[in-house]
Amino acid sequence: MEIYGTDYPTPDRTAIRDYTHVMDLAEVHVAALRHMLKSQENAAVNLGTGNGHSVRQVVATVERVTGHRVPVRETERRAGDPPELVADPAKARELLGWRPRHSSLENIVQTAWNWHNSRRPTLSGVNQARPDIGPLGEARSHASAA
Repeated sequence: MEIYGTDYPTPDRTAIRDYTHVMDLAEVHVAALRHMLKSQENAAVNLGTGNGHSVRQVVATVERVTGHRVPVRETERRAGDPPELVADPAKARELLGWRPRHSSLENIVQTAWNWHNSRRPTLSGVNQARPDIGPLGEARSHASAA
Protein backbone atom coordinates (compact mmCIF):
# COMPACT_ATOMS: atom_id res chain seq x y z
CA MET A 1 0.00 0.00 0.00
CA GLU A 2 1.27 3.46 -0.80
CA ILE A 3 1.09 6.28 1.69
CA TYR A 4 0.91 9.47 -0.33
CA GLY A 5 2.72 12.10 1.68
CA THR A 6 4.46 11.91 5.02
CA ASP A 7 5.14 15.62 5.33
CA TYR A 8 1.71 16.91 6.36
CA PRO A 9 1.39 19.19 9.40
CA THR A 10 -0.46 16.45 11.32
CA PRO A 11 0.57 14.50 14.44
CA ASP A 12 1.97 11.51 12.51
CA ARG A 13 2.72 13.46 9.29
CA THR A 14 0.11 11.60 7.18
CA ALA A 15 -3.21 12.88 5.84
CA ILE A 16 -6.29 12.79 8.05
CA ARG A 17 -9.68 11.79 6.67
CA ASP A 18 -13.18 11.15 8.03
CA TYR A 19 -14.28 7.55 7.35
CA THR A 20 -17.96 6.56 7.40
CA HIS A 21 -19.33 3.00 7.46
CA VAL A 22 -21.44 2.05 4.45
CA MET A 23 -24.31 1.05 6.76
CA ASP A 24 -24.37 4.57 8.19
CA LEU A 25 -24.44 6.00 4.66
CA ALA A 26 -27.31 3.71 3.71
CA GLU A 27 -29.26 4.70 6.83
CA VAL A 28 -28.81 8.43 6.22
CA HIS A 29 -29.90 8.06 2.59
CA VAL A 30 -33.12 6.43 3.80
CA ALA A 31 -33.57 9.22 6.36
CA ALA A 32 -33.05 11.83 3.62
CA LEU A 33 -35.62 10.18 1.35
CA ARG A 34 -38.15 10.06 4.20
CA HIS A 35 -37.48 13.71 4.97
CA MET A 36 -37.99 14.73 1.34
CA LEU A 37 -41.22 12.73 1.05
CA LYS A 38 -42.57 14.24 4.26
CA SER A 39 -41.51 17.86 3.79
CA GLN A 40 -41.06 18.20 0.00
CA GLU A 41 -37.81 19.93 0.93
CA ASN A 42 -34.27 19.04 -0.02
CA ALA A 43 -30.97 20.27 1.31
CA ALA A 44 -27.27 19.63 0.97
CA VAL A 45 -25.70 18.13 4.09
CA ASN A 46 -22.26 16.83 4.95
CA LEU A 47 -22.05 13.18 5.91
CA GLY A 48 -19.35 11.90 8.20
CA THR A 49 -18.48 11.30 11.80
CA GLY A 50 -16.84 14.62 12.55
CA ASN A 51 -13.71 12.67 13.57
CA GLY A 52 -10.59 12.17 11.51
CA HIS A 53 -8.10 9.33 11.35
CA SER A 54 -4.65 9.46 9.81
CA VAL A 55 -3.48 7.06 7.13
CA ARG A 56 -1.07 5.51 9.64
CA GLN A 57 -3.96 5.00 12.10
CA VAL A 58 -5.92 3.19 9.40
CA VAL A 59 -2.95 0.95 8.60
CA ALA A 60 -2.42 0.16 12.30
CA THR A 61 -6.12 -0.66 12.72
CA VAL A 62 -6.08 -2.96 9.69
CA GLU A 63 -3.03 -4.76 11.08
CA ARG A 64 -4.63 -5.13 14.53
CA VAL A 65 -8.00 -6.37 13.20
CA THR A 66 -6.62 -8.75 10.57
CA GLY A 67 -3.52 -9.94 12.37
CA HIS A 68 -1.57 -9.32 9.16
CA ARG A 69 1.21 -6.84 8.54
CA VAL A 70 0.39 -4.29 5.86
CA PRO A 71 3.45 -3.53 3.73
CA VAL A 72 3.57 0.20 3.03
CA ARG A 73 5.63 2.34 0.74
CA GLU A 74 5.89 6.03 1.46
CA THR A 75 5.73 8.26 -1.58
CA GLU A 76 5.25 11.92 -2.45
CA ARG A 77 1.97 13.56 -1.58
CA ARG A 78 -0.45 14.09 -4.44
CA ALA A 79 -0.92 17.61 -5.74
CA GLY A 80 -3.87 19.32 -4.13
CA ASP A 81 -4.35 16.83 -1.27
CA PRO A 82 -5.19 18.81 1.88
CA PRO A 83 -3.70 17.71 5.21
CA GLU A 84 -7.10 17.15 6.82
CA LEU A 85 -10.66 16.56 5.57
CA VAL A 86 -13.26 16.00 8.27
CA ALA A 87 -16.99 16.44 7.75
CA ASP A 88 -19.26 18.50 9.98
CA PRO A 89 -22.41 16.36 10.22
CA ALA A 90 -24.33 18.90 12.37
CA LYS A 91 -26.85 19.73 9.63
CA ALA A 92 -27.57 16.04 8.95
CA ARG A 93 -28.06 15.54 12.68
CA GLU A 94 -30.37 18.57 12.95
CA LEU A 95 -32.40 18.06 9.77
CA LEU A 96 -32.53 14.27 9.56
CA GLY A 97 -31.92 13.20 13.15
CA TRP A 98 -28.98 11.16 11.89
CA ARG A 99 -25.91 10.13 13.82
CA PRO A 100 -23.43 7.54 12.57
CA ARG A 101 -23.78 4.37 14.65
CA HIS A 102 -21.37 1.99 12.91
CA SER A 103 -18.46 4.26 12.02
CA SER A 104 -15.75 3.59 14.56
CA LEU A 105 -12.59 2.91 12.59
CA GLU A 106 -12.33 -0.49 14.28
CA ASN A 107 -15.86 -1.44 13.18
CA ILE A 108 -15.35 -0.24 9.61
CA VAL A 109 -12.21 -2.37 9.25
CA GLN A 110 -13.73 -5.36 11.06
CA THR A 111 -16.81 -5.32 8.80
CA ALA A 112 -14.65 -5.11 5.67
CA TRP A 113 -12.45 -7.95 6.95
CA ASN A 114 -15.50 -10.08 7.74
CA TRP A 115 -16.87 -9.45 4.24
CA HIS A 116 -13.52 -10.34 2.69
CA ASN A 117 -13.42 -13.58 4.66
CA SER A 118 -16.99 -14.43 3.63
CA ARG A 119 -15.90 -14.65 -0.01
CA ARG A 120 -14.24 -17.66 -1.59
CA PRO A 121 -12.37 -17.86 -4.87
CA THR A 122 -13.86 -19.94 -7.68
CA LEU A 123 -12.09 -21.65 -10.56
CA SER A 124 -12.77 -18.62 -12.75
CA GLY A 125 -11.02 -16.41 -10.20
CA VAL A 126 -14.19 -14.52 -9.36
CA ASN A 127 -15.12 -14.44 -5.70
CA GLN A 128 -18.37 -16.08 -4.73
CA ALA A 129 -20.32 -15.67 -1.50
CA ARG A 130 -19.88 -18.34 1.12
CA PRO A 131 -23.36 -19.37 2.26
CA ASP A 132 -22.10 -20.30 5.73
CA ILE A 133 -20.95 -16.76 6.55
CA GLY A 134 -23.18 -13.67 6.53
CA PRO A 135 -22.12 -10.27 5.17
CA LEU A 136 -21.13 -8.99 8.62
CA GLY A 137 -19.10 -12.12 9.40
CA GLU A 138 -21.74 -13.91 11.42
CA ALA A 139 -21.99 -17.68 11.08
CA ARG A 140 -25.13 -18.88 9.37
CA SER A 141 -26.83 -22.18 10.02
CA HIS A 142 -27.39 -24.46 7.05
CA ALA A 143 -31.13 -23.71 7.14
CA SER A 144 -30.64 -19.93 6.88
CA ALA A 145 -27.90 -20.13 4.25
CA ALA A 146 -30.35 -20.91 1.45
